[in-house]
Amino acid sequence: MAAKTEKIRLGTGILQLGSRSPAMLAMTAMTLNSMSKGRFTLGLGASGPQVVEGWHGVPFARTLPRIRDAVNIVRMASRGERVAYKGEYYELPRPGGEGKALKTSAPPMQFPIYLATLSPKSLELTGEIADGWIGTSFMPEHADVFFDHMRRGADKAGRTLADLDIQAAAGVVAFGDDVEKLVAPRRPGLAFTLGAMGSRQHNFYNAAYRRAGYADEAVAVQKLWLDGKREEAAALVPDEMVLQTNLIGTEAMVRERVRQHRAAGVNTLRVQPEGATLEQRLENLGRIVKIVNEES
Repeated sequence: MAAKTEKIRLGTGILQLGSRSPAMLAMTAMTLNSMSKGRFTLGLGASGPQVVEGWHGVPFARTLPRIRDAVNIVRMASRGERVAYKGEYYELPRPGGEGKALKTSAPPMQFPIYLATLSPKSLELTGEIADGWIGTSFMPEHADVFFDHMRRGADKAGRTLADLDIQAAAGVVAFGDDVEKLVAPRRPGLAFTLGAMGSRQHNFYNAAYRRAGYADEAVAVQKLWLDGKREEAAALVPDEMVLQTNLIGTEAMVRERVRQHRAAGVNTLRVQPEGATLEQRLENLGRIVKIVNEES
């Protein structure tokens, strides 16, 4: 993509902190930033205990210190500094061994770091240290569930929420007059998010929806899903939740959703154009880009 394009920004999406050392994150990011000639964005996230401990074999505890230290180390390395760092989670070089403080031979560079966060404390940290936020489980009607915490973090750092690029997942883009026909295929995906994206003890997506006012629905869907009743779980997802987390319906409905995101304070929409073919997906992408430009 970097070789074939000149203007669009490119990003990693969300790299899991538990699967890579901060130095590896820095080297990867600097390489991709160089290849794209400065069009690169680094997205980082903590993931969850099921993946971090079950797949990567790394303890999930002390997530906030890990995020803060990793961001600090990546920035030190990318500035070309010799990395001698002692944080709450990481210490470089490790004490008592043969390691020494190193620095990269690549030229110094800068690139924005976005954090994918959902819990109140991690949202506060995002407001304090990140260049942008990669938001999921987001509904503009309940934006303050996220933004209030981020504002507190921004205040601690002497800045405002306007200093961050607020990127929210706006879901699937699909146009049509038969709204129920568009809603039905989205229910299983939301049921999966509420039920499978974590354990009974820790599902950060489910918790975000509970804080947004869907506590009863989120708990009920999760229970059905974890009990193996996946069709029943999907059927229980409210139409309202689907409509508030996607850009689907008539063009007037989609346009109104874009307006609501902008009014809530979202700078960037992350979308998934629907379509059975590449041509259909491109057509839906073009329509939503046109709407966003007209509403700017």
